[in-house]
Amino acid sequence: MRRDLPYVLSGLVLGVFLLGNAALAPDAAPVRAVDVALVLVMAASLAACRRYPVVALVAVTAAMLALHVRVHSGASAGFPVLGAVYVAAWRGRRSAAALASIVFLGGFLAHDIAVAPDGRPGQLIVERTALLLGWFVAANVAGLVARQRRAYLAQVEQRAIEAERTREEVALRRAGEERLRIARDLHDSLTHSISVIKVQAGVAVHLARKHGEEPSSALLAIQEASSAAMRELRATLEVLRSPSDVDLVGLARVGELAERTRAAGLPVQVAVTGKPRDVPAEVDQAGYRVVQEALTNVARHAGRATAQIHVEYAPAQLIVSVTDDGQASPTRPVTPGVGLRGMRERVVGLGGTLQAAARDSGGFGVRATFPLDGPV
Repeated sequence: MRRDLPYVLSGLVLGVFLLGNAALAPDAAPVRAVDVALVLVMAASLAACRRYPVVALVAVTAAMLALHVRVHSGASAGFPVLGAVYVAAWRGRRSAAALASIVFLGGFLAHDIAVAPDGRPGQLIVERTALLLGWFVAANVAGLVARQRRAYLAQVEQRAIEAERTREEVALRRAGEERLRIARDLHDSLTHSISVIKVQAGVAVHLARKHGEEPSSALLAIQEASSAAMRELRATLEVLRSPSDVDLVGLARVGELAERTRAAGLPVQVAVTGKPRDVPAEVDQAGYRVVQEALTNVARHAGRATAQIHVEYAPAQLIVSVTDDGQASPTRPVTPGVGLRGMRERVVGLGGTLQAAARDSGGFGVRATFPLDGPV
């Protein structure tokens, strides 16, 4: 209804104008109830002009011709018809707009000629009709121009939408090509190196057992770690080749990660508080990667230390922390490396926070907090 409000107001304003003009014009006939009814018909027709342009155009043309014949309101009777003609042409009803213009101008001219007094020159009638003709031609042309402009703007908008869609498709295709390139590079470099490590460790274990010796724990840890790395690398390569596959590692495999770390000689304790529940896949994977990278840093830099893994399922957040009692001290600043930066990017990218610093009691601590009460 808000879109029809300008038409309603236009009809009311033109109705008041016509009645006032008929009451004040010296050569106009007295306004009667029928004339007021014709003005009301015109106003109601203009109010419905946007929805029913042809019907409104016919009603306005007939009402204004009748009003002009009865009251002889002059050129002012053509103003509502001009508005209806413009709207009809704007809505694509060109034939109806042109026909209504011809009918109104013909009826207007015929009535003026019929009631013209003997002393009135015909030149004035022709000039007034020519002026109205110019107005009607302008109304038709303006309506057509407005329609063409609207069609042009719609076409431009559609082209912009198509361009945006095409840009997104190109970006997705390039991202897919980049994933495939990364997958090939990882396969050609890391897979080969890890395979060699796994094979050499397996051969060493086999030879030790063949000679009746028990393989060392470090050798067994290398064999197990290389096997796990191969499994994770294959899963990562599958995701890079097929982005819809999200069957990756998660917090449910933290126990396996702790077992491999213990086999490598680093004591690890795992604690889970709260009721474990399903969390978004991205958060689940990021939590596992934080634990994995933190344990790697403990093994590299903490010396002879014990690590504690704590996973807390809170109502609105997931907290993952890894602490150790190693050599780190608050008095010795820690320079963030690639691992810490990667952890921070993972956590912050999911709307969480990461704290990584030396503890006052000695050792180092990493604490990642992921929100679970909103979209990731």
